[in-house]
Amino acid sequence: MNTPTMGFPTRLVGETKLPASVGTMALIGVALLVLLFLIGPILLIVMMSFGDASYIQFPPRMLSLKWYAQYFSDIDWMSATWFSLKIACATTISSTVIGTMASIALVRGAFPGKAAVQAIALSPLIVPHIIIAIALYLFFAPLGLVGNFGGFWIVHTVLSVPYVVITVSAALKSFDPMLERAALNCGATRVMTFFSVVLPDIVPGMAAGAVFAFLASFDEATVAFFLSDTGGKTITRKFFEDIDYNLTPVIAAVATVTIILSLALMAGTRVLERRASAKSEKIEI
Repeated sequence: MNTPTMGFPTRLVGETKLPASVGTMALIGVALLVLLFLIGPILLIVMMSFGDASYIQFPPRMLSLKWYAQYFSDIDWMSATWFSLKIACATTISSTVIGTMASIALVRGAFPGKAAVQAIALSPLIVPHIIIAIALYLFFAPLGLVGNFGGFWIVHTVLSVPYVVITVSAALKSFDPMLERAALNCGATRVMTFFSVVLPDIVPGMAAGAVFAFLASFDEATVAFFLSDTGGKTITRKFFEDIDYNLTPVIAAVATVTIILSLALMAGTRVLERRASAKSEKIEI
């Protein structure tokens, strides 16, 4: 039996303690393995897009940009890309407006059934998209909303609003309501207070929600299978069609362009958040 002596800690017989550096290195190693598991496939796709062979090859023997040139010169690919971009831009605007108003009501409002409204607003994140796609196809087909801009806009707005609700609600909860009350006490109307006091503070949250809404619309694939037709086809539907019937490195090139677009949007959001943070720090000083 071990007994403490002279106030010094004792260690049981056979007990070993790893140095802190070993635990840190093990944690870093696990993190790197997870990061490699997540990013590795993306890096492979990017490298294969620069291959010269007429089939997907890794590693590429020769570097070439011909598959990017073929993508930008292909009418079908460009049509699907522009169709998806138009839908994503319209969805970003509508979902940002609707999501912001819903967030204000859910965070600041007190009304019966508030929890139910919040659950409905966030339900597209929980309900499987295949179920939503089947239900909407059966509902939209008789109305002529399959394969056109309007149908996709409505569906993608429904699917994207939850992202805006989450980010804007978080921004509103961190906003000091005393600033809003001070503006109202100084004679400003609620509309003036929102646009001059509240809105500048929640812009980073709105921007993050808008980026997530854009990406959710642009990358959505399940609903696209049911709502696309020859008159309106998204880029995700084109992806899967070419994988089945025309598998070439053009798919890798398109995937790389999509990855670059996503990273650029996320980087822009990060820059906006840093500027807003720096601005708020200057105001506090």
